[in-house]
This record gives sequence, C-alpha cells and structure tokens, in this order.
Amino acid sequence: MPKRAKRITFFVALLIGLGALAYWGVFARRTPVASATSAVPVIATAATQRDLPIWLASVGTVQSPNVVNVRARVEGELQKVAFAEGQEVRAGQLLAQIDPRPMQAQLAQAEANLRKDEAQLAHARAELARYIELAAKGFVAPTNVEALRAQAASLDATAAADRAAVETARLQLGFTTITAPFDGRAGLRQVDPGSMVRTSDPNGIVTLTQIRPVAVLFSVPQDELQEIRARRALGKLPVIAQSRDGVRDLARGELTVIDSQVDPSTGQIKMKALFANDDGALWPGEFVLARVLVRTETAATVVPARALVSGREGPYVYVVKRDMTVEARSVQPGASAEGFTQIRSGVAAGEVVVLDGQSRLAPGTKVEAKAS
Repeated sequence: MPKRAKRITFFVALLIGLGALAYWGVFARRTPVASATSAVPVIATAATQRDLPIWLASVGTVQSPNVVNVRARVEGELQKVAFAEGQEVRAGQLLAQIDPRPMQAQLAQAEANLRKDEAQLAHARAELARYIELAAKGFVAPTNVEALRAQAASLDATAAADRAAVETARLQLGFTTITAPFDGRAGLRQVDPGSMVRTSDPNGIVTLTQIRPVAVLFSVPQDELQEIRARRALGKLPVIAQSRDGVRDLARGELTVIDSQVDPSTGQIKMKALFANDDGALWPGEFVLARVLVRTETAATVVPARALVSGREGPYVYVVKRDMTVEARSVQPGASAEGFTQIRSGVAAGEVVVLDGQSRLAPGTKVEAKAS
C-alpha cells in the first residue's frame, strides 16, 4: 500500500476512535446519572381501614300504592268541579258535584211510599190483634184471623222493601257528591262543568294518584337472594332511591316485599321498597336507581378502585416503598363500593399505592408521589 494511502487510513481510524471516546466519555456517562436522578410524577394515596357498606344497585320504577280513575256512579249534569289539575287533595275532600235534584226527588218518593205502607201495616196489625181477641171469644172464625195475619205479613214485607228503596235512593243521592277516597294528587280533568256524566264514561272525571308514600319496584339477580333474605332477617333492610345516573340521592326507604318466585326467563327476582316521599321527590312512573344495602364489611382494608391494574397474572397495584421506588404487588380484591375496593390480601393499611400514572411505571422505577 502506498504511504499516502496508509496515512489517510491512519487519520480516519484516529478520528473514529476520538469520536467513540467523546461519546462514551460525555453522553454515555450523563445518561445513567439522569436515569438515577429523574423521578416519574404519580398520584398516590395510602390504603386505609374502614367499614365498607356493600350496596346492590338496580334500575327500578316508582309505583303509587293507589291509583284511582274517579268515575260517576250516577248519571246527571256535572254542576261543579272542586279541584284544580295537579292539586294535592285530602281524603274526603270534594272533587265534583252532580246535580242532586233528580235523586232528591227519588228519595222523597221512596220515603212517601214507606210512610204509606207503614201506616197500612200498623192498621193491619191492629186489626189482627182485635180479631185474635174476638176469635178467642168465638165471635169470628179462625180463618179470618189467618187472613189478617197473612195481610199483615205481606204489608211488613212491603214496608221492608220500601225501607230498602229509601236506602238505595239515599245512596244514589250521596253518589252525586264525589269525594277523594285517599290523599293524593289530581291529574288532568276529563270533563267540564255542565257536561252530562254517565257511569259508562271510559275516562271518568279525573285520575287520583297517591304520592305519599310510594313504592319502587326493581329486580335483582337470583344469586343475591339468599344474602338479601339473611340480611333482612336481622332487621330492616335500607334502600336508597337515586337519580337514574346515580348522581343524586332522592329518597331513603326500606325493603318491604320479596316476590314469591324467580322469573325463569331472566333469572331475576322482583322486590319492592316503600318510601315516605314526604318531599315528593319520587314521581309515580319514573325510573330510578334502587340501591339495597346487603352487608357491611367491617374494618376492611380499602384502596381507591382506580389503583388496581389488570395483569396477566391477575390484579396488582404499585406500592411506593420508602426509597420512593415502586413495587408491583399482586392483590386479592374483594367487594367494591363508593369508589373503593376492598383488598383481602397483598396490601396492608398505611401502605402507599399509586392511583395515576401506572402506565409509565415498572418495578423499581423511582417516583415523585403527590397526594390525591
């Protein structure tokens, strides 16, 4: 090889060597130092020990214990409507008045017939008593006494029928005054004053709905039945009615009815809870989220549910150690409620677990933990 070519090769090799030395001496030495001193910021919190109420949630429907389509029981002109649409009414409060005059006339006629027949009955009884006395002395034949006795019995029956007619007429007159059968809320009015109402009218006058108390009908899986029954045997089983999105509590009540059989097509069993609904927060017909307290895990070790990570070998959490590095710890989770999950094993109360930032972590990673 010529001397000039050897010199060029020598200088190229020298340059490559110097470049390698510069890389390893400057950049490579900086990288480990940076890795050793930088920390991944995470949000963390300590596992705590607390009583964890376990609620079972199900979508339910608010139902009124009593819904009545108020109808006329006699025919006539509707003289007066005494309620406003949407008004809350009390039991016995006047709702409507039908023209009572035809019924008053029928009652007067029935009472007149009763008085007439009672007068005839009194006369027949007096005659019967007189003939019995005469027959005892032999002045009249026994057949005359029997005839008068039959006449008195017939008039007695007529008077009884008259009394029944009077009571019927009085009832019919009473039906012209329509009152609320229970406390409730009046719906939309179906007829106007001055209209003729009949017993055959399909819509009636108004629908009255009881709103205090109300019930919520919901279904739960059959697998929860035994625990609910056992819990209820110990005392009242509280139920909370929430808005359908579960954000707002609407009312608190208690479980009152467990259906007698499981629906074989769905594997669900119906249940009913009763709510006082004093503030009217529950409205008949609306959908709500019914939450039943099935049990309470006492002194449970819990972490926020978002601390758990799913792995190939099961759930785990990142535990922050004293040297501010993390350890992936396998855990056995229990029940979850109110954003917390019970940890049956793997983490003790007081240990700090990572809530956010798990995707950037690996075992041994140094972290900068901030409280949640």
